[in-house]
Amino acid sequence: MSATAAREAEAREPGGDAVIVARGLTRRFGDVVAVDHLDLTVRRAEVYGFLGPNGCGKSTTIRMLCGLLGASEGSVCVLGHELPDDAEAVKRRIGYMTQRFSLYEDLTVGENLEFLAAVHGLAGAKGRARIGELLERYHLGVLHGRLAGAMSGGQKQRLALAGAVLHDPELLLLDEPTSAVDPQSRRDFWDALFDLADAGTTLLVSTHYMDEAERCHRLAILDRGRLVADGTPHDLMAALPGSTVRVDTPTPRRLQQALAREPHVIGVAQIGASLRVLTDRRDDGVAWLASTLHERGLEANVDDTPPNLEDVFVAATRAREASP
Repeated sequence: MSATAAREAEAREPGGDAVIVARGLTRRFGDVVAVDHLDLTVRRAEVYGFLGPNGCGKSTTIRMLCGLLGASEGSVCVLGHELPDDAEAVKRRIGYMTQRFSLYEDLTVGENLEFLAAVHGLAGAKGRARIGELLERYHLGVLHGRLAGAMSGGQKQRLALAGAVLHDPELLLLDEPTSAVDPQSRRDFWDALFDLADAGTTLLVSTHYMDEAERCHRLAILDRGRLVADGTPHDLMAALPGSTVRVDTPTPRRLQQALAREPHVIGVAQIGASLRVLTDRRDDGVAWLASTLHERGLEANVDDTPPNLEDVFVAATRAREASP
């Protein structure tokens, strides 16, 4: 079986039901490697997260998965279609929501949705019914006649989501969709995403917010174009190659500076009046840190604290920095 046939078979496998299969996916811009040999499998009806800082390759990867950007190397199969050969067939079956509001600000909410309905061939009663359904679902009915440019960030976000799902796509790709909205709007938006997943839509969401990443069914952590971790948030935290320790001290800044020089300390962050310390000592992190502080005459209370995704991210990226 050829490599292409194998990828298409995996995408159609009844038990696995992979919607996206990427192998060795790479994109170069001159001498800059934006995405570096990425392997990725996304299953049907899951919310799959891309976590990473700005510039790590999230947006470039999403553009390649949409068929908007060709790969320099590697392969990608989306909804059973090989890209870039079948890009047009894929585009009809996916939705794409960018970080910046991409609809027409000088059109009303209703006019934007009517335009998109025409683009997708949803004419007449069918189109009107679908628009009415989305106006109600995303609480846009009272805004039907308002210019898009006059709406708040959260309202624009709901309109952009309605536009992205107007044609009922099987796969929805969202590139940092909550970067410009308030916390309540973010919570409401994620409720809407899980409603879509429950209805069978597959979602790939890029974010740099740790709390959003924890909501995903599965998660990829990217660093400088490379995949450095992949799994469920729970599994990634359980597999943390080290331990996390809470340190309560009356002099947190002084202690942070001292710990930053310790060879077994991967990262230190001040949280309120306490320090959160990530060490590479998986089994004896608390005992080792307590002993180290005592030897240096530093006053502190040391205790275990559960790991979080920020710890996973720091451990994964620091491990890559340390590798040759």
